[in-house]
Amino acid sequence: MMSSKLVVALVGLGVLVGSVQAQELTGTLKKIKDTGTITLGVRDSSIPFSYLDDKQSYQGYSIDLCLKAATAIQKQLGMTALNVKMVPVTSATRIPLISNGTIDLSCDSATNNAERQKVVSFAPTMYVTANRILAKKSSNITKLDDLKGKTIVSTSGTSNLKQVTILNGERNLGMNILAAKDHAEAFLMVETGRAAAFVMDDILLASLAASSRAPNDYAITTEALSVEPYGIIERKDDPAFKLAVDTALTNLYKSGQVNDIYAKWFLKPIPPKGVNLNVPMSPQLKAAFAHPTDSGDPAAYAAVPEAQKQSLKKK
Repeated sequence: MMSSKLVVALVGLGVLVGSVQAQELTGTLKKIKDTGTITLGVRDSSIPFSYLDDKQSYQGYSIDLCLKAATAIQKQLGMTALNVKMVPVTSATRIPLISNGTIDLSCDSATNNAERQKVVSFAPTMYVTANRILAKKSSNITKLDDLKGKTIVSTSGTSNLKQVTILNGERNLGMNILAAKDHAEAFLMVETGRAAAFVMDDILLASLAASSRAPNDYAITTEALSVEPYGIIERKDDPAFKLAVDTALTNLYKSGQVNDIYAKWFLKPIPPKGVNLNVPMSPQLKAAFAHPTDSGDPAAYAAVPEAQKQSLKKK
């Protein structure tokens, strides 16, 4: 169901959308209006969410969603043109760059959780994934306990790295945990044997493996360490801007237009290698699109409530 916070934003503050030009602009909306520019944080290797293609152009599922929000904001502000600036970020830098105003939205593969919501806000969930383990098939690694005493890697600044570090201590696994600067570097460490496994969100692992030189050499565990809802990161305590972004995405989700964007990145060949990830939309994500929420509680996505199941069957 839609979170109480999002309900308040979309209903209680809904008047802002239609009358923003009649009011004095503040925060990010004022910045965008004054500068004629919206600045998006983007990633180099978060396939298919936000990445550089072979022409050194940023693209991806998250970027497409951010561009839809930017178009809606341009219309809302009555601007004839809007410059979209893209700034590279990493898992470690994206939140500081949102907080200090360098970027307006982080358009990548960011997990929405309670800890992060203390310092930033999130747009309605755009994807639901799970934290899993990628390793070479020859290693016969099928679960976390198989990594006892081994060297593993995750990406610096991610919730995945923090979780596996906690589990390492709780289960007394004695793993040597390395932090890579980005997802591509982490995968390369497994590919070259410097790490036995890469712990990360399953969709990112699948994308990296599918795009590698030997896709069939890798396996991803069925064991899920956690459920991870993804959301576009917004600056905290900027309700007018959050409302504008959230309204644009909520309309995109509930209208069904998001289905074509999803299919473009998850069900069709994508650049640069024409790999088809062939990942159908999960029941959890269908539910999140039917009932948009910015909840960072994994329990909100772990199962689809019966009432939502019936609603989804009718779609």
